[in-house]
Amino acid sequence: MHKISPKENETGRKKRAGLILKELRKLYPDADCALHYRSPFQLLIATILSAQSTDETINKITPVLFAKHGTPKALAAASREKIEELIHASGFFRQKAKSIQGAAQAILDDFGGKVPETIEDLITLPGVARKTANVVMGTAFGKNVGVVVDTHVGRLSTLLAMTWRSKDTKDAVKIERDLMEVIPQQHWTYLSHALIFHGRQVCSARKPDCENCSLANLCPSAGIAESLAINTKTQATTKKAKKSKSA
Repeated sequence: MHKISPKENETGRKKRAGLILKELRKLYPDADCALHYRSPFQLLIATILSAQSTDETINKITPVLFAKHGTPKALAAASREKIEELIHASGFFRQKAKSIQGAAQAILDDFGGKVPETIEDLITLPGVARKTANVVMGTAFGKNVGVVVDTHVGRLSTLLAMTWRSKDTKDAVKIERDLMEVIPQQHWTYLSHALIFHGRQVCSARKPDCENCSLANLCPSAGIAESLAINTKTQATTKKAKKSKSA
């Protein structure tokens, strides 16, 4: 069992992060992006649509969307109403339709019809912030320029104490910076995919399975995470009951 010091220094953090990465490689050797796509452009659009939605939902939407509008030219030329109809189930469909068509048009106007291959250029596209740019750079182009910090990555990084500067699990900028310090660059894209897999299969927000988690001996939150999930669920239920009573 790996001993976790309550005052873990930089060397200790890197060593433990390396062991976590090694175990993740054993657990999820083929961890990859769950979104379905056939080109960098399709991955870009699917990632924009995935905001505040699930990969499962987006994977049901995109085959129909991409059947006729799978290129920048085709998507930019489509009617806004039709696009809104096709992506309605993703949520926030009006803003997302505006973003994906804006991104398609910008790719045509500014980048010769090809998805740009730098973070700096990607974030100039409508609907694209660093998280989306990291997904495209790492998954579509195989360039490890950053770490994708979604809700799973933010939550697990906090539980595993792989972030120490962040204020909370949503502090993506600081979480990414910390992960980039303790994980070698060539593993940045894989790390995100693997943590997402682990968050879905073992360490879920509602019911983390610490007892059967092979990362437990490397996790300061092992056991505690289960209690936190139970308390959070209890608080949510109590809050809902009080709201119903006062209504």
